[in-house]
Amino acid sequence: MIEASGERVNIALVIAIVAVATIGGLLFGYDSGAVNGTQEGLKSAFGLSEAGLGFTVGSLLIGCFVGAFLAGRLADAMGRRKVMMLAAVLFLIGALIQGSSHVQMLFVVARFMGGMAVGAASVLSPAYISEVAPANIRGRMTTIQQIMIITGLTAAFVVNYYLAAAAGASTSIWWGGYEAWRWMYWMQAIPAAVFLVALLFIPESPRYLVQKGRLDEARIVLTRLFGPAAAAVKIRDIEASFSKDHRPALRDILDPVKGGIRPIVWAGLVLAVFQQLVGINVIFYYGATLWQLAGFTEDQSLQINILSGVVSIAACFVTIALVDKIGRKPLLLIGSAGMAVTLWALVYCFHNGTLDAAGKLQLSAELGTLALWAANLYVVFFNVSWGPIMWVMLGEMFPNQMRGSALAICGFAQWFANYLIAQSFPVMAAGLGLTITYSFYGACAVISFFLVQKFIHETKGKELEDMQG
Repeated sequence: MIEASGERVNIALVIAIVAVATIGGLLFGYDSGAVNGTQEGLKSAFGLSEAGLGFTVGSLLIGCFVGAFLAGRLADAMGRRKVMMLAAVLFLIGALIQGSSHVQMLFVVARFMGGMAVGAASVLSPAYISEVAPANIRGRMTTIQQIMIITGLTAAFVVNYYLAAAAGASTSIWWGGYEAWRWMYWMQAIPAAVFLVALLFIPESPRYLVQKGRLDEARIVLTRLFGPAAAAVKIRDIEASFSKDHRPALRDILDPVKGGIRPIVWAGLVLAVFQQLVGINVIFYYGATLWQLAGFTEDQSLQINILSGVVSIAACFVTIALVDKIGRKPLLLIGSAGMAVTLWALVYCFHNGTLDAAGKLQLSAELGTLALWAANLYVVFFNVSWGPIMWVMLGEMFPNQMRGSALAICGFAQWFANYLIAQSFPVMAAGLGLTITYSFYGACAVISFFLVQKFIHETKGKELEDMQG
């Protein structure tokens, strides 16, 4: 036990819970990144056109917004831990079937299942951490989720690289007579199995237990976390935060007096959607393509991708140091301003580039250097702010009564926006050019600054029972 803000905290148990819950974030990143090394194998195995490949790969994102919505609702009915266990099962089965499939539609179904697991983990892991962590360190604990997401992406790139190198190519036969790209999917089964087993050893969220009237179980969990005296007080506070006349339901997101969606849900939607509209996943999904469009070689583009991943992880450690000290809203404002400046710097670079004889964009040495600095500073500003803070706030900003329902709506919106950005970038880049495409992302970053000022309220240090709807 340690003392934190006058409260005894079993920090070892908190860290153990966070370590297990954020395996969901690792799988979220790993499943999103694993497909990068398998695309030639998919085209060869299923005879896919470019459009068919896009649909096959993109089916993960469709599963993500479905899974995020269902997880938010199921979390109120089944509990946070049980839904995360269901997500772990989907991760495991999806990985095994994706690696084994010889029929495209079976692969798509399995990828959709994996996407549902990603969507569920993305909203429930930070929410679960928020419901067990002390208020004074809640932001730091939840930010670990973002580090694990990026670590998962990086791990997928590394595993894919070594498997392809060992086999000679992703489409070459490796161990057991199977192509290397199939093993790239099967390797996901290892962390998925670890996640499933580890979830058996951590407790259910005490907020969920109180909601279900399982007060003795909630008292045991809270006593283990904070000691018997604090547990008795917290149970009373949590009970008072739930309406006694009905169970949590989707209609709780509506304002019973004024009608329409509650302001706090609109605030969550702003965070969820604008985190994607600033275009960050263009860097993560299409980094190599983007930099080749900007005139860099393939080898240079892959190196820039690795650099962006390392920079992203480093930036998240800055967030851990600051989020519970200066707060969530200041970091969001700093991030919006920084992203706006760096995105418009990229627009300047792309606008002033030249076209070669084949119509390919070329940047001068000076513009190329400026673009590289701007892109990596953009990644820094995102991962210090909107990257982790959006997940931190979605996990903590809603009142207990409506947390599951609000997460369902906001998680759906976040992943749907992710899907739209991922699907629209190749079309926009080809049809409109990088200048106009990045002008859109830059404009969204500017707008996000003013939306944060108007709609977002600070949650630093507040107990979940004090959140207002």
